[in-house]
Amino acid sequence: QVQLVESGGGLVQAGGSLRLSCVSSTSISFMAWYRQPPGKQRELLATITSGGMANYEDSVRGRFIISRDNVKKAAYLQMNSLKPEDTAVYYCAASWTLSTFSYWGQGTQVTVSS
Repeated sequence: QVQLVESGGGLVQAGGSLRLSCVSSTSISFMAWYRQPPGKQRELLATITSGGMANYEDSVRGRFIISRDNVKKAAYLQMNSLKPEDTAVYYCAASWTLSTFSYWGQGTQVTVSS
């Protein structure tokens, strides 16, 4: 069983930045970040392969950067130019394939004030 632990959420003013971290209990091929805004469905933000190839959804491309450190078995999400609509619970996910993310962290709250 793969365990994921996120950290780094908090309260930030609009225009500010936050960096989320996710540490995995084991090395794994694909890692991703999702978020779930209040009253909405969970949405994919970005994925990254073990080789560092990243993909982004349009909603965050150019503002958020996903990265990983394979030695630390960690993935990161650098969030810049934050907007109130970025307020959500952010989840780290991991999988051996890109088709379905099987492992999930507990989530970390990000709140952006206007």
